[in-house]
Amino acid sequence: MAENKELEQKVLNVLDQVRPYLQQDGGDLKFVGINDDLTVEVELTGACGACPFSTMTLKNGVEATLKKVLPQIKEVVAVNL
Repeated sequence: MAENKELEQKVLNVLDQVRPYLQQDGGDLKFVGINDDLTVEVELTGACGACPFSTMTLKNGVEATLKKVLPQIKEVVAVNL
């Protein structure tokens, strides 16, 4: 259980690093959780929730950054897309 909390904190730290890039375009994201298969779930908010490029941003920006820092993460998915 401590491993999950530690991984969750690391994920939150990385999300905090990418958040300013989303916010400068009027968007943001909210951490929802990590599944057993190490898929990170987020909710895109603000402009990101309606942006046609949000999937590209999620995969090429958020997911790529997370996987670079935490290679065990399989995927990042938006629960509201």
